[in-house]
Amino acid sequence: MVDAATILRDTGLGCSVVSLGSTPTAHHALDLNGVTEVRAGVFVFFDLVMAGIGICQIDDIAISVLATVIGHQHEKGWILIDAGWMAMSQDRGTSKQEVNQGYGLVCDSSGKPYDNLMLADANQEHGIVMVRPGSGASLPDLKIGDRVRILPNHACATGAQHRSYHVVHGASDIVAGEWQRFGGW
Repeated sequence: MVDAATILRDTGLGCSVVSLGSTPTAHHALDLNGVTEVRAGVFVFFDLVMAGIGICQIDDIAISVLATVIGHQHEKGWILIDAGWMAMSQDRGTSKQEVNQGYGLVCDSSGKPYDNLMLADANQEHGIVMVRPGSGASLPDLKIGDRVRILPNHACATGAQHRSYHVVHGASDIVAGEWQRFGGW
């Protein structure tokens, strides 16, 4: 981008902003001389797509959606939650990666991932939690009213579905703060 800006300037065109971005770029850049803006994407939170390409680990993901178990369909191997694609976004960014995370990775309320449990399907308001096909894992004993955290495929798209972030520290479920989102371009 710096070279492109130089070429533009050499032809007499003004180029005061040299903007580049992506979380992988921000994470691995060795030299940003000549760059005036870095749009780092999900760098602050990370997400399952970034974990899937090796930019971060699952434990580095700092955004989740807290959901409640609202039902079961035992014969189908489903746990129903109150977080569908309106809460998670429809981003299926991991669908072509080595590990398809469905609509998100299911964790206990403290943020520890369940073994091979994913938000396999979703409609507007509700999600279907299932065991990853072929894993041989079994559903955890989650009762109606239990809480789970869902790690999103794409932090930006999921964050955009909510008006604010409720901040917790580590495995705590105590809300320590609320950060208002801002929108617009």
